Amino acid sequence: MAAPTHYGFEQARAQLSTLIAQAHAGQSSIITKHGKPYAAIVPLADLAQAHKRSDKGFLSLQGSGKGLWGKKSAETIAQLRDEWGQV
Repeated sequence: MAAPTHYGFEQARAQLSTLIAQAHAGQSSIITKHGKPYAAIVPLADLAQAHKRSDKGFLSLQGSGKGLWGKKSAETIAQLRDEWGQV
């Protein structure tokens, strides 16, 4: 997949029909405002794929906490419980 092409806001507005045709052909476009990314025109397949990934909820986070609690996670959690239990 090719990298998205960047267009300024006014340029994108003037070329909207071209950007839509490019999206239909599989090319994404980034619209910038004052040089910062502001919006995107993407192919519908890309949008559907993004929704599928976000529908997984917590499952998409699977495995992301490796090492978060240290080598002895039970001890770390016990310490946290003790700390909050004293409040």
